[in-house]
Amino acid sequence: MQVNSKDVFIVIDVQVDFVSGTMAIPDAQKIIMPINETAEKFEHVVVVTDWHPADHVSFTANHPGTKHMDRVAVSYGEQGVFNSHCQQGTPGAELDPGLELTKAELTFRKGYRSGVDSFGAFYENDGTETGLGAYLKARGFERVFCAGLARYGCVMQSALGAAKDGFETFIVTEASAGDRDVEANNAKLAAAGVKWISTADLATASAA
Repeated sequence: MQVNSKDVFIVIDVQVDFVSGTMAIPDAQKIIMPINETAEKFEHVVVVTDWHPADHVSFTANHPGTKHMDRVAVSYGEQGVFNSHCQQGTPGAELDPGLELTKAELTFRKGYRSGVDSFGAFYENDGTETGLGAYLKARGFERVFCAGLARYGCVMQSALGAAKDGFETFIVTEASAGDRDVEANNAKLAAAGVKWISTADLATASAA
């Protein structure tokens, strides 16, 4: 597939806490090089990060008696709670030092409201639009290529949000990690029109 100026590569949550910290995802380190290689093929790159306050609704520390991966009632329904992670201003919230994303044009924060989590980059968990979709449309982008952590968590939710907003949407296989409920989640992605693509199948204009 030929990459063009209406394509954007979105790198999601490749932060220290998800690679080697409090919520380390298996094989996360293996996607760093593929992300760097994929980013070089794009003219436009956007970085998305979790950016939680200390009193965030997703932290077990703010729900006494809970443990990592428990589910709790929140104002917009029910969701999981997790070990504290990607807290604003902490080393765990920094991008993994192995990333080389010199083409990044925007760093987009999500999950910064205390009472609302945001797994996806396009919609918060209560359904509120984050504004990323409007920004990308204003820039004239038509295709979105997602990568990062976790494949069937925030990457999947971001891809579903992009597809909902009308973008032709792909997940870059080698540039994502974190498997969970694979069959069911793949069915959700397929139903939304999200497609998978390999880094090797992406060609820059200069390589055409």
